[in-house]
Amino acid sequence: MATTINSTDLDFTNIKSSLKTFLQQQAEFADYDFEGSGLSNILDVLAYNTHYNGLIANFALNESFLSSSQLRSSVLSHAEALGYRARSITSAEAIVNLTITVASGDPAPSSITLPIGTKFTSTVAGLTYTFQTRAVYTADAESSGTSTVYKFKTTTGYSSATDTSQNTIYNIPILEGTSTDKTFLVGETSENQVYVIPDTSANINTLIVSLYETTSATTFTSYNDIQNIIRITPTSRVFNVQETPNGFYELVFGIDTGIVPKSGNKLTVNYLKSIGADANGGITFTPTAQLSVSGTNQTIVASTVSASAGGASKETISSIKTQAPLLFASQQRLVTAEDYRSQILNKYSSTVRDVNAYGGEQATPAKYGVVYASLKFFDDVSTDTQATIKTDILQNLTNNLSILSVSTEFVDPVTTFLELTTTYNLNPTETNLTSSSVASLITNEINTFFTTNLQTFNKVFRRSNLLTSIDSIDQAILNSKIDIKLQQRITPVIGIATNYTLTYPVALATPDDVNYIINSTNFTYSGNTASIRNKLNSNILQIVTSGGVVALDDVGSYNATSGVVTITGLNISAFTGDVIKVFVTPANQSTIKPLLNYILDIDATRSTVTTIIDKQDINAIL
Repeated sequence: MATTINSTDLDFTNIKSSLKTFLQQQAEFADYDFEGSGLSNILDVLAYNTHYNGLIANFALNESFLSSSQLRSSVLSHAEALGYRARSITSAEAIVNLTITVASGDPAPSSITLPIGTKFTSTVAGLTYTFQTRAVYTADAESSGTSTVYKFKTTTGYSSATDTSQNTIYNIPILEGTSTDKTFLVGETSENQVYVIPDTSANINTLIVSLYETTSATTFTSYNDIQNIIRITPTSRVFNVQETPNGFYELVFGIDTGIVPKSGNKLTVNYLKSIGADANGGITFTPTAQLSVSGTNQTIVASTVSASAGGASKETISSIKTQAPLLFASQQRLVTAEDYRSQILNKYSSTVRDVNAYGGEQATPAKYGVVYASLKFFDDVSTDTQATIKTDILQNLTNNLSILSVSTEFVDPVTTFLELTTTYNLNPTETNLTSSSVASLITNEINTFFTTNLQTFNKVFRRSNLLTSIDSIDQAILNSKIDIKLQQRITPVIGIATNYTLTYPVALATPDDVNYIINSTNFTYSGNTASIRNKLNSNILQIVTSGGVVALDDVGSYNATSGVVTITGLNISAFTGDVIKVFVTPANQSTIKPLLNYILDIDATRSTVTTIIDKQDINAIL
């Protein structure tokens, strides 16, 4: 269904002409001069009315479907019907270790408590932002010489995504934002109760909803976000949040299931008002106040585990359109691989850019009873934060929703880089640009193509699509071609013979007597500059010096069918850069289709664009 209408389809002039044609076919208007008559004004009105009504009808019809809606309010309404909650603005989150050291002579209780809302500040790009805790944490006294040390801890949990033994975790999350409160007084049950948070910057993931029996009560009961609930019973206290058309947020409480607020109750809502992505990148966190320990103020020391990351703006319309149907299909359970992908993206989209999941039977070697999940994080998410998110996925998502006896394991994404050697014919008489300018445009187009169409899971590189984009840049580009190599990287151990295995996502070209299928960047071997390549007509790998002398006749082999390159006993003394790049020729250069946990990207440093001047109708060469 079209998402926009071309107004020329209902052009005023065409509509008026159609009306005149219709009238001229009637006997009484056969010789009528429409242009010089008052009837022309009436036709103008009819044409304008038809034009506007056609546009309105088209727009209204488009807004009736999720895929064609243009207004955010319409998209949200359709997504809500599918049970999808669009992401609000998200706070940047940092992980810190918090300690207090009580000197000898000061009161030192057996444990101390860090209250919710303990604030810290951090500076990013010259601006200062406030971070704070969103839970209560405790610390037990530990002797350290003459002083007493307190290390604040979270609840006991998994130490990592792969180690599920129970451990004490000292990593404390702090979130950017300003704590904000909103109070509601519950009216008569016969009235339609509306609880709206009038704040477009509210991070709804931080909502704390409390219910007081009366306006003067001091004790309360807590309500839980329905997104975090597995089962709902008649005694459950849950709430849902939905974005309103003006960008605010409305709290909705169940009617048929669960306990709802009653007349005379007081509802309080606390949340963080966030600025989103601007607070990403905070490294140093300074407490804004001391903590009182048995009446004596003590200094909190914050040690950064991971810099602030994950801050993001509201979810875009295009993202909602993509994710809502996927989440609806999963039905709050993890059965298919797509269920894992949609559930993880829905809950962790501020830090996880893309997800791919597949059954263990597809792995090599096969491992049954396991679902492998590969997460591609945004670039600013630290390694420690990634580990924390994986642990949270296990504890709070997959262990609760997955099928019994099916476990989840994480596998890192493997990026395969493409080296493109692009050659194009240029007719300089067809453009006022120099050949270097055209080559620069082609380079930019290639980089944009990869950014737009690749760099995430399950994205296929098709050479013809890229060539079409290149040829359409300028009419002076007569034709173009691209030769492709695939590249993976190893970080070698210096001075120790080490084995390496590289698995490429597609089949490789078979050996021949002209072309080398396997090559690598240079390194130092036995005092000489050398590289790896295969023997002609063989899948055996050699180490060859820059002068073409074979320094080691057998350093491994490659399997063309499986795409596996095995390097055995590589012992080098030095290499340039951070890695050694091993590049291969694929069996099919027209289509590179990665599967499982593979992602395609471009190595811009080893990709080239070469101009060939077409001399058919010119004599000069640029």
